[in-house]
Amino acid sequence: MALKVYHKKSVRDVAVDNKRVLVRVDYNVPRDDAGQVTDLTRVNNTVPMLQYLIKRGAKIVLMSHMGRPKGERNMKYSLECLVPHLSRLLDTEVKFCEDCIGDRAEAMAEALAPGEVLLLENLRFYKEEEKNDAEFAAKLARLGELFVCDAFGAVHRAHASLAAITEYLPAVSGFLLEKELVMMGKLLDEPNRPFVAVMGGAKVSDKIGVIKNLLPKVDRLLIGGAMANTFLLALGYNMGASMVTPEHVEMVRDLMKKDIEKKIVLPEDLVVADAFAADARTRNVTVDKVPEGWMALDMGKRTVKTYSALIRNAKTVIWNGPMGVFEMPAFAAGTEGVALACAKSRGNTVIGGGDSLAALEQVGVTHLVTHASTGGGSTLEYLEGRVLPGVEALLDARE
Repeated sequence: MALKVYHKKSVRDVAVDNKRVLVRVDYNVPRDDAGQVTDLTRVNNTVPMLQYLIKRGAKIVLMSHMGRPKGERNMKYSLECLVPHLSRLLDTEVKFCEDCIGDRAEAMAEALAPGEVLLLENLRFYKEEEKNDAEFAAKLARLGELFVCDAFGAVHRAHASLAAITEYLPAVSGFLLEKELVMMGKLLDEPNRPFVAVMGGAKVSDKIGVIKNLLPKVDRLLIGGAMANTFLLALGYNMGASMVTPEHVEMVRDLMKKDIEKKIVLPEDLVVADAFAADARTRNVTVDKVPEGWMALDMGKRTVKTYSALIRNAKTVIWNGPMGVFEMPAFAAGTEGVALACAKSRGNTVIGGGDSLAALEQVGVTHLVTHASTGGGSTLEYLEGRVLPGVEALLDARE
C-alpha cells in the first residue's frame, strides 16, 4: 500500500560526523559502445545528500551495481568510469577500490578521513549480491558503521546490499529515496483532481497490476503503446500485424467490464506502418481501419490531441511508458505529445520509467515537470501497491 505518511528514518535523523557511512546508490547509468557515460541523471540526483555527508565530516563509502555481469568480473561493467564525474560533481578526489569486499576494500574504508569519498567496484561482480546472501552482506557491512539507502531505482529488489545488509548496520534512507516515496505517496493518497494516469509500453503483463491498483484512484487512465493494441483487440478490432498478447485478451475484457465508470481511455486512431522500420510506409487510420499486414506503431493525431487535453487540464498526472516507437521519428508524435502535455499541465506531474524520461529529454522539457522519477521497476511496483524490500528493511522513524 502507498505510504500515507513516510515513516522511515532519514539520514537527517542520525549522527554522521566522523562515521564511516556506507551508501547504496543506483549508478546503473547508460553508456555508449565506447563505454562513455551518456546520462549522469542518476549520479546528479545523489549529489545533494553526498554533499550533506561531506560537510558533516562523514567518511563516505559508495556502492552500486551496473548492468548485468551475472556474478562475473566483467570489466565492461566497471564503475571506475564514474570516478572523474563524481570527483567533478563533489569537488573532491573520489577514491576507487577495485573490489567491493575483502581486505583491500576494508583497508581503504578504514583509511578514509572525514569528508573523503570511496567508490567500490560493481556489487554484481558477485553472484551473492542478487541472492541476498547474508555472508556477502556481512562482508559489505564491515566497510561502514551506518547504512544509508539512496538507490530508489533498486529498492524493489531483495538483494544483499539493499535488504540483508540491514541486519548488520543501522539503516536509514537518503534524500533521493525519501523524496521519491514522499512525492508518490502524496499523489496516490491525496491527489488533487482531476487525477490522470498515463500508461504505455509494450506488454500488458508488465502493467496490469499497476492498472488494477490505479483504476479506483484515478479519474482517467490513458492507455498507449503496444499495450493499447491488446485492449483494442479485446474490443473486437482487427489489429493486423500489430504487436498484441492474445493470452491477455480475456483478462483485459474482464478489466474493462469492471470499469463501470469508463475511466479507461483508448486510442481513437493510430499511426500504422507496413514494416517495423524508420523508413516504412505509414498511414494515420481510425482503430477500425488497420490494414491487413500493417502494424500500429504510434497513436494517431486525434488521440494525441485528446490525451494532451486531458493531461493539460489535470491537477495530478502520473506517466509511465512510451506511447509508440518514439526512437523512430515517424512514430514519435504520440510520446512527444504526452511529454509536452505533461510539461504544460496545470498540476503536479510525476514521470517514471527510462523511456518516459528519455522522451522528456528528447523534447527538452524535463525541467518543466514536477518530478522525474529515477526508478523504473521500483516506480511500477510502488504504483502496483507492492512492498519494496529495500524500503521495508529500513528503520522506522519511531525506532
